[in-house]
Amino acid sequence: MDPAGRHGRDGGGGLSERLKEYEGRAATAGGVGRDLVNAPMIRHWCEAMGDTNPAYTGPDAVAPPTMLQAWTMSGLSGHTDRPGRSGTYDELFALLDGAGYTSVVATDCEQDYLRPLRPGDEITFDSMIESVSGRKTTKLGTGYFVTTRMDIRANGELAGTHRFRILKYAPAQRSPQPGAGEPRPAEVRPRRPRPVINRDNAGFWEGVGRHRLLIQRCTDCGALRFPWLPGCGACGGPDWDTVESGGEGTVYSYVVMHHPPFPAFDPPYAVALVELAEGVRIVSNVVGVPHDEVRIGMPVRLAFQRCDEELELPVFRAAETAGGPGGRS
Repeated sequence: MDPAGRHGRDGGGGLSERLKEYEGRAATAGGVGRDLVNAPMIRHWCEAMGDTNPAYTGPDAVAPPTMLQAWTMSGLSGHTDRPGRSGTYDELFALLDGAGYTSVVATDCEQDYLRPLRPGDEITFDSMIESVSGRKTTKLGTGYFVTTRMDIRANGELAGTHRFRILKYAPAQRSPQPGAGEPRPAEVRPRRPRPVINRDNAGFWEGVGRHRLLIQRCTDCGALRFPWLPGCGACGGPDWDTVESGGEGTVYSYVVMHHPPFPAFDPPYAVALVELAEGVRIVSNVVGVPHDEVRIGMPVRLAFQRCDEELELPVFRAAETAGGPGGRS
């Protein structure tokens, strides 16, 4: 199905205008969290995340800020019995589905924190369709970005805002894939997906562009953290600087990807959780050795792999095959 051909150049004989009518409409009004903020859920979250910040335990405990959305979620029973929920989101999705934009992928979320959540707080929330983009063409296909905004309150006081963005799209037509063992012509090879660069991690990618792997360091307590975050998980301090990794590490864990065969990737390949000598861990590819020779505990060294004219990524080579600090692949 070709949405552009079926519905006109704007994706729908007025579809864009119809979608714009959903902006500002409420998706939930007066929603109520299923549970009060509580210590067991905080403990489970911290155990899953490996977060040992003492602020989340004891009589004066607060909830980790990143749990903001968790207190609003419906669980396995779904949304059908939730108070205040309108049919706005379902109507919007049905309109897009009917126009041929039947696939969906989450693209990013943003959260703003206004006050800490504490055990015993009652959570209420309102959500709305904040924006619907014009028709966009992406590597996945052509579609529309839909941004939902949720305002979350604790005991009636605004505690934070959660924005969630999805792409509702019609999958792009793919060229036939080469047979097993056949090289993919360079001129038709899809590009690797682009990393999501935002205000919290832009400095990391600037460092990669200079062949430097930068790690955040809290200027209050000195704790290193990776991936980049807006605040310290150890003490909560907002201020930080960076240290450059020396590039040495070991494979802490790994998987070998065989299926599904994503465009721009040639399975099988090894994806590893590498523990750097500085003590933090990073997910990346292990290259330069057969995938079936990657092992837990294998020493590796940082390299930089040029994927295309715009994208370069930090990867790791087995230490005995690495070409020295900051080697290129």
